[in-house]
Amino acid sequence: MRVLVIEDYDPIRESVTEGLRDVGFAVDAAADGRDGLWYAESNDYDVIVLDLMLPEIDGLTILKKVRVAKRNACVLILTARDQLEDRVAGLNAGADDYLIKPFAFEELLARVRTLVRRRYDQQDPVIQTADLVIDTAAQTVRRGERLIELTAREYALLEYLAVRAGQLVSRTDIWEHVYDFHSDSQSNVVDVYIGYLRKKIEQPGSPKLIHTRRGKGYLFGEFT
Repeated sequence: MRVLVIEDYDPIRESVTEGLRDVGFAVDAAADGRDGLWYAESNDYDVIVLDLMLPEIDGLTILKKVRVAKRNACVLILTARDQLEDRVAGLNAGADDYLIKPFAFEELLARVRTLVRRRYDQQDPVIQTADLVIDTAAQTVRRGERLIELTAREYALLEYLAVRAGQLVSRTDIWEHVYDFHSDSQSNVVDVYIGYLRKKIEQPGSPKLIHTRRGKGYLFGEFT
């Protein structure tokens, strides 16, 4: 899933960005409000982690503009402002959650994962399709009794396909939600990773789960 981090304090921005990337998120980062707003209006993010006290454009203004633009990203406000009126203002402007600095990365990660589930109407952290079970909290994947080892990028792609199960997912959709702004832009990179996934999750005798619709994209699920 794709996350935007807008935070002007370098140590926090860098640690959050690297931490989220380490567990498989595609992450873009901005150090001021002007760049942050450009990213937020130019891309389809699943979650935006947003500081309020930013140079150039403040976080509350960014939040309001994102909501006016009808962007569907869930927004987690990350700020040192801990007064009740600040929290109320952020939530009233359209924020989905609020985390006060200082914070533990583990809590931020849990909140981001919760917002991703909300974004795709997934109440349960465990997603099951046929005999394939994805635990999005533990980031484990099993097919029947077999534990499947995936790279961070492979896992991110599988999770995105799974939350969109039964829907036609285009290569552009995958690119916008699994890859960040600086990812390798080779035209066949999505197809290559689809191939990697198929080799790992589809075994002889098991139902096929990733289906290609030539010229359109992919369908994920068990279809007869």
